[in-house]
Amino acid sequence: MPGENLSRDEARERAALLSVDGYDVSLDLRSAVGDQVGDGPRTFRSVTTIRFRCNEPGATSFADLIAPSVTAVSLNGRDLDPGAVFDGSRIALEDLAADNELVVDAQCAYSRTGEGMHRFVDPEDGEVYLYTQYEPADSRRVFANFEQPDLKAPFRFEVRAPQGWVVWSNGVGAESDGVWRFAETKPISTYITCVVAGPYHYVTDSYERVFEDGTRLEIPLGALCRKGLAPHFDSDDVFLVTKQGLDFFHDHFDYPYPFGKYDQAFVPEYNLGAMENPGLVTFREEFIFRGKVTQASYEGRANVILHEMAHMWFGDLVTMVWWDDLWLKESFADFMGTFANVGATRFKDAWITFANRRKAWAYRADQLPSTHPITADIRDLQDAKLNFDGITYAKGASVLKQLVAYVGQDAFLEGARRYFKRHAYGNTRLGDLLSVLEETSGRDMGAWARSWLQTAGVNSLTPQVLLSAEGRVDELAVVQEAAALAPADHPELRPHRVAVGLYRRTPEGALERYARAEVDVDGPRTVVAELAGAEAPELVLVNDDDLTYCKTRFDAGSLETLKSGLGDLTDPLARALCWSALWNMTRDALLPAREFIDIVLRFAGRESDIGVLQMLHAWAESAVVHYAAPEWRERGAGLLAEGAERELLAAGPGSEQQLAWARFFARTAESRAGLDLLQGLLDGTATIDGLDVDQELRWAFLQPLTVGGLADEKALAAELARDDTASGKRHQVRCLAARPSEAVKAQAWAQVVESDALSNALAEATISGFTQPSQRHLLEPYTEKYFAVIERVWQDRSIQIAMNTVSGLFPSLQDPRRTLDAADAWLAAHEDAAPALRRLVLEGRDDLARALRGQECDAQAVNHG
Repeated sequence: MPGENLSRDEARERAALLSVDGYDVSLDLRSAVGDQVGDGPRTFRSVTTIRFRCNEPGATSFADLIAPSVTAVSLNGRDLDPGAVFDGSRIALEDLAADNELVVDAQCAYSRTGEGMHRFVDPEDGEVYLYTQYEPADSRRVFANFEQPDLKAPFRFEVRAPQGWVVWSNGVGAESDGVWRFAETKPISTYITCVVAGPYHYVTDSYERVFEDGTRLEIPLGALCRKGLAPHFDSDDVFLVTKQGLDFFHDHFDYPYPFGKYDQAFVPEYNLGAMENPGLVTFREEFIFRGKVTQASYEGRANVILHEMAHMWFGDLVTMVWWDDLWLKESFADFMGTFANVGATRFKDAWITFANRRKAWAYRADQLPSTHPITADIRDLQDAKLNFDGITYAKGASVLKQLVAYVGQDAFLEGARRYFKRHAYGNTRLGDLLSVLEETSGRDMGAWARSWLQTAGVNSLTPQVLLSAEGRVDELAVVQEAAALAPADHPELRPHRVAVGLYRRTPEGALERYARAEVDVDGPRTVVAELAGAEAPELVLVNDDDLTYCKTRFDAGSLETLKSGLGDLTDPLARALCWSALWNMTRDALLPAREFIDIVLRFAGRESDIGVLQMLHAWAESAVVHYAAPEWRERGAGLLAEGAERELLAAGPGSEQQLAWARFFARTAESRAGLDLLQGLLDGTATIDGLDVDQELRWAFLQPLTVGGLADEKALAAELARDDTASGKRHQVRCLAARPSEAVKAQAWAQVVESDALSNALAEATISGFTQPSQRHLLEPYTEKYFAVIERVWQDRSIQIAMNTVSGLFPSLQDPRRTLDAADAWLAAHEDAAPALRRLVLEGRDDLARALRGQECDAQAVNHG
């Protein structure tokens, strides 16, 4: 893997030297089916012709290609010796002319890691499915190219495929004599080209829009998935959201969708949520729901559809020069996904999900030692791969949400419109965006950018309330602090536009807001003059309405109000913000885990927002596993399971809440009585009115039975026979690795660490099954083994598999102090290890240190149990 890296400096030098006029790429994928020839990797033929210019004739450069072998290379009609010019990841190009033509004939490898040309064999019917995934730099696994985002060019693809297959790419395609030929694309970056091929189930629709000048835009729509998922594919809803999104973005962007057709492919064993390939967006097929799910799942899918659609403008039409400005596309798409969800679809409460779920991701990432400014310092491709994180996405989107409040929505959108028109099919940096926003808003964007885009860390805002003798607010101030555990170079205090809400109980007992003031918080202490004289509040909520990006804290009185009556808050966004604040306090060792769990058990059953409820379940589970004192952990787990069963039985028959509590009960059940209930629900000897135990729920119930030793390999084989599908296989593999046995753990470890036979999806499932919180004693031997192998894993595996393995197997459940010592020893002894690998270890170590502080906080609490 190290030899495959590309540095920012190398990319800059190449971009200054070369400009690309076009690609012709010919792929022969007929080798995807049938018996494999030879002992090496299964390969396909890839022939690429690149036409490019060099502004310094006689200069030297290189093209990118990762392939098992190269058959032929010619430059300007001159045959080159592949053995002399190809080193496994680069093709040396010497004595370049002003105008050049490079032809590379290679044998490229099919992938089982989700990088490059991924090949999947469906266990259900034996059919083979292919798709490509490239970001940030894996198109070079499929065809020779200049793999950097600022060397854009038009692409023409042609593909030979097995008989009976259909092939899709970015442009419109047609088949003739067994060859699929696709229309030339607009100038785009290499990483968003795409090919999907196989016997996919394909559904079509169309979108039409007439603009004010009478111009008519017609966009052919398509949606595809594996044939085995076709019975579950609700393409009508996918098309509904797609059309709503296209309407919304045309209304706001004033730039017609520029890429012709709009296909959306739901593909197997996908590493990401989705990818914004213009004209052919790819999604993980888990967005096709095999069983009953809550509306939160549909909202999440709609958000991803709209996120990727926003990329057609932010990212595809206008693309960052280098990965430093990855946020220019990802922050915008993350913001626009929710903005459009609220503005165009049925999911009008999507900002609640954003406040509760997306920002939680950002808060965690922004408190790690690897935190970075939104505009990051990306030295190379390994850095880039790790920066698809909660800061680039969710913090960036949060900051843009605040920017809209700062400059005004009209000025923001007008800035976007000018940005598209000015830089269409080009590449940009931060300054290009700031300049158009300055034009449209009249504000100086430099100071804002320095505070919010070019510094790291999250601030805390805490209310201070002084009451008069008459029981009214004498003074209310907001105190701002830098993160308590922030790195020394991130002590930033920032300007925040916030709303401060005052809440008290009504005569009926509801907790409602009776006063609100917006204020610009700047510096360590800001007085909210407008609220002086208000009646004394029972709850003060800074950052009410979620206008800024911060950690919300409470004064002592407000915290007591929430402990005794959080469920009485009638506004769902206010509740979500309070839940999020309490969880941040738990993670920061300011609220004992047992107190957070107690609040969840008392009030989660009254939560009306299903997405918030499911997030509370995840947080409560994490509180027990990571932040509860070890001596209380078993008691806490038992309380959660009892509470989950109680709420499950009380939930409305067939309701979303019932389904959410059923899944949570399955994750928390450890007692014999709880496991017996799950077994009864599986075999039909027990029923709960309205609860449909479909196949996905069956697997959810089977896993805790496996972890508890009540379901063996034979039972798992029987369930797989019942659900002999790709999804069923992943569930079975996860359960197999979760069995409570030393031999099982050793086998799972060997399958992931010592072999690369598993696909990315099955390796992920094995890691998930291996790491069971109730099996800490079985995992103890793997702390030392982990630190002994991670450098080899990083060197030998693709970066995606290496990242999954290093992160997924980090010994977070073993003895924390021993693991911290082992991590520190490894870091001290491996100062020259790959920075991206060190970052993952540092993050795992930091999470563990944070958990230990939480456990110490919890141990000091009065034992409620």
